[in-house]
Amino acid sequence: MSTSTETTPVGAARTVGVPTLAAIVVGSMVGAGVFSLPGRFAAETGVWGALVAWTVAGTGMLMVALVFQNLAVRRPELNAGVYSYAKAGFGEYLGFFSAFGYWASACAGNVTYWVLIMSTLGAVVPALGEGDTVIAVVLSSVGLWVFYALVRRGVREAAAVNRVVTVAKLLPILTFVLLTAFVFDPAVFAENLSGGAGAPPLWEQVRATMLTTVFVFLGVEGASVYSRHARRREDVGRATLLGFLSVLAVFASVTVVAYGILPRAQLAALDEPSMAGVFEAAVGPWGAVLVAVGLVVSVGGAYLAWTLMAAEVMYVAAKDRDMPRFLARERKDVPVGALALTSVVVQVLLVVTLASEDAFGLALELTSALVLVPFLLAAGYGLRLVLRREGYATGERVWRRDVVVAGLATAYTAFLLWAAGPTYLLLSFVLYAPATVLFVMARREQGRRVFSRPEMVIFAVSVVGAVVGVWALATGAITL
Repeated sequence: MSTSTETTPVGAARTVGVPTLAAIVVGSMVGAGVFSLPGRFAAETGVWGALVAWTVAGTGMLMVALVFQNLAVRRPELNAGVYSYAKAGFGEYLGFFSAFGYWASACAGNVTYWVLIMSTLGAVVPALGEGDTVIAVVLSSVGLWVFYALVRRGVREAAAVNRVVTVAKLLPILTFVLLTAFVFDPAVFAENLSGGAGAPPLWEQVRATMLTTVFVFLGVEGASVYSRHARRREDVGRATLLGFLSVLAVFASVTVVAYGILPRAQLAALDEPSMAGVFEAAVGPWGAVLVAVGLVVSVGGAYLAWTLMAAEVMYVAAKDRDMPRFLARERKDVPVGALALTSVVVQVLLVVTLASEDAFGLALELTSALVLVPFLLAAGYGLRLVLRREGYATGERVWRRDVVVAGLATAYTAFLLWAAGPTYLLLSFVLYAPATVLFVMARREQGRRVFSRPEMVIFAVSVVGAVVGVWALATGAITL
């Protein structure tokens, strides 16, 4: 196992404090999903189901956030969060899987942001369509490389811009929550409590909304991914909790207040972004305009945050020699090799959207498919570390609490993988298996044997999964 994961890179600038780290967490979590929450929840459940869903999802993801906090304190030498935790716990090849999956998920997620921006502007400029026209792709490409130039100027500068954008994009969302609360109709809210006549059992309603919460909570690991730049390692855990709790309050509020504005059936029938329709019903046409502006700013901020995190994960993996060395190139503390590859892949995926019937849906499903396994591996390592008492003093009282937290986090991430169904796991294998060529390149550069025996078994399983996935896609057994 490479030892470079366990040392902080020489020269790494530790210039980022709690506010900026928390802004990265908020910036990566508050993207497009929050603007679709009213419609998505109303399509599946009423008020009671929404409250239970946010309680379950919030508790589960809080456990994950606490695991990231604990790992940042117990293993402060590990950089890049999700990737380095998977490697430390389960070896280099699964660490590679985690790094690639997280990075590829971020690339696919970034495509959804450009599609949403263009589709929102399409209401004013019809030529942009639903974000999948030629002119939409051209404008998205220009924006993509503008962001590339911004990040390339320096990590500290880009992170500072992200902090400003995070504040700017929260203002329209908070305005929505406050003003809709003033015109909140208790009678409408009461009618929406149970989900209406003919609604399925409460647990079925909750389960149907859980996958929505998976999408909106992605990004909780943001501060840990960017940990090598923190002034103090304890700041990573504080920023994670601060960012997570702030976002959870916003998400739950946006969902619940909408039930007091329109009947559930009307909420479910709103066009996306459904928040715009709710706000227009509450305050008039200017509300929809404000939400549209907020969406553009929000998605832009989320794109910046995910670009930073995607490049960072590939850079640290390359420094650890789990990725080819060209990805380890840096300039002014910016991982320029990884940043360039990330931008090129997003560009390719943008072009691919021209051939897709549902560009947004395709990118969103790829994002979901690729991120669940890295989360499970990170939570699993947190549980393993606690059970082995690594980093704990003899008789330390918090150990029992940490066992419970890590156990719940691992169970929750496993539940998400199960709830997503076999489609997502097979899609992951379809991309993980061929991506192993990057792992092979890294091993060849070092003159090492490509696979150990356990790694060969994992590779064989991934190939079988990829073959089954390709067959399922070809026969229509699973669809995108």
